[in-house]
Amino acid sequence: MFANSRPTSAFVIATSLLLLLSLAMGGALAQDAASTTRSPQKGVAWVAGRSIDAEAISPLVEHHVGWIAQTPFGWQTASDSPDIQLIVEGQVLWGETDEGLRETTQLARARGVQTMLKPHVWVGRDDWRGDIHMATDADWERWFAHYRTFILHYADFAEDNDIPLLCIGTELHQTVLARPQKWFELIAEIRTVYSGELTYAANWDEEFQAVPFWGELDYIGLQGYFPLSDVPEPELEALMAGWQPHLDAIRKVQERVGRPVLFTEIGYRSWQHAGERPWEWPARDDDTGFDAVLQQRLYEAFFRTFWHQDWFAGAYWWKWFPGHSAVGGQGEIGFTPQNKLAAGVMSAWYSGALPQPE
Repeated sequence: MFANSRPTSAFVIATSLLLLLSLAMGGALAQDAASTTRSPQKGVAWVAGRSIDAEAISPLVEHHVGWIAQTPFGWQTASDSPDIQLIVEGQVLWGETDEGLRETTQLARARGVQTMLKPHVWVGRDDWRGDIHMATDADWERWFAHYRTFILHYADFAEDNDIPLLCIGTELHQTVLARPQKWFELIAEIRTVYSGELTYAANWDEEFQAVPFWGELDYIGLQGYFPLSDVPEPELEALMAGWQPHLDAIRKVQERVGRPVLFTEIGYRSWQHAGERPWEWPARDDDTGFDAVLQQRLYEAFFRTFWHQDWFAGAYWWKWFPGHSAVGGQGEIGFTPQNKLAAGVMSAWYSGALPQPE
């Protein structure tokens, strides 16, 4: 069930040296990162499918998208289970297998679109990965041994396939609080096998302020589902005002750490309550409250708030389906901007043709 494990002893000396070097140079690295001008990553979160061809990339190019986030999964049966299953072929969607990830990366790169590899842990029993917590020290050791094998597989994969950005974890808040040193050691070990840039995707609700290892990474990563307004049909100005306290909190972390901020995931449903509860997924039978104009305004408010911040490193919009498929559109209340007004906002900002205020 747990494949591709490797011995840890060969990495102990390298890990310790990298940790010491990182601590010694932390201030200089932070200052350098804060002063570097970067072009924002113009991203979308790619939905893995059962196949792909070159034409599936064309809509990305048409919308001026320069990056996709590809997401393979590790499978954990419950939030208190210490076992993570690594599946690299079969049993999952082709686009989540190593073969599918590789081919998608190559097809996208051929059209000028880069990949952020963003592995997730999928937890069963309707649990959430942010609640992963072990009952004993032995279980913690086992969980981190499994997670190490999981993430080092994808670090090796990213290196072998020239993927420029790796997200080392997503919303694993309780594991960070319980065993921060394990994360420092893991980051140092990842650096020994992967030469690209690193981030971690922290949840918007409390986690991003508490992550202790931002200084070891290249980006502060945010899953940006911040609530903005609880009034019906909020105007653009109200949504931008709703961003201000969150902007202040993000800026405080950025100034303390000295790393650029990357929205590793952000999105809004075309739904009447999207400004109030942007994290809420639609139920299977939920087809009411369609509001494409609100989704459009939410996209616009985000871009106007963050695009010109000198520490803003880009965003990945949830979610984007391959090809010219008939997804999204009138009446569809899910997250995709495809065939909706929000796609036009994203495309305009990504192209540099910035919309004028209403």
